[in-house]
Amino acid sequence: MNGRSSAGGSRSSPSDDTGFTPVSGCGPHNMTQPSSVIFDVGRVLFDWDLRFLYERLIPEDAALDAFLRNVVTTQWHFQHDAGRPFAETSAELTALYPHHAELIAALGPRFNETNRAMMPGMEALVAELDAAGVPLYAITNFSGEFFPPFRAKWAAVFDRFRDVVVSGDEKLMKPDAGIYHLALDRFGLDAAQAIFVDDNAANVAGAEAVGMHAVLFTGEPRLRADLRRLGFPLADQKTAASTL
Repeated sequence: MNGRSSAGGSRSSPSDDTGFTPVSGCGPHNMTQPSSVIFDVGRVLFDWDLRFLYERLIPEDAALDAFLRNVVTTQWHFQHDAGRPFAETSAELTALYPHHAELIAALGPRFNETNRAMMPGMEALVAELDAAGVPLYAITNFSGEFFPPFRAKWAAVFDRFRDVVVSGDEKLMKPDAGIYHLALDRFGLDAAQAIFVDDNAANVAGAEAVGMHAVLFTGEPRLRADLRRLGFPLADQKTAASTL
């Protein structure tokens, strides 16, 4: 993606006066205090699983488990994140499992049904960071075909983000160092200016390897505490919970 932000319009650069001044001190891996947050999307911002779609289409648990284990698998789906067109991958899979052709084809037009909701607490945390002027970005392993309708579904959330790097568009996937370097260059950030949040330990390690601060996502309460510790202007958990 080029030009305007894939997250919904151009916004000021991280060097602008955002109203957020990070607290001085040390991050976990370098001496520069991070001032921007880079999120993963699936299972950090949004609850995502192929099962969420297919449990609507395959009512029997045993048949559903077998289908997701042997036919439309997570590993097969990762090809889309790497940039392969759904028309190609679905044709190949249908040739192997012609009796499942209709179910395989359903993923294309109904991909948004693989998402149920935002992860608990994350909508409020993102809104709080944005309101404080913290620059927000994302790097996601996501199909370039599937992301635009997904982004449209959640426009109110993604409008808070200055840019999103989508692996399927770039033909690069986390934890390849190339996608982090590409993102930092596009975001206009030095690695030490950013903290990266992901639920996958390998992706966290990849971000750390290029010099970013990085934390493993295990839920909003722990992430809120980690960001507060690094000086980001967030309410504590008790205060945040009382405002919901």
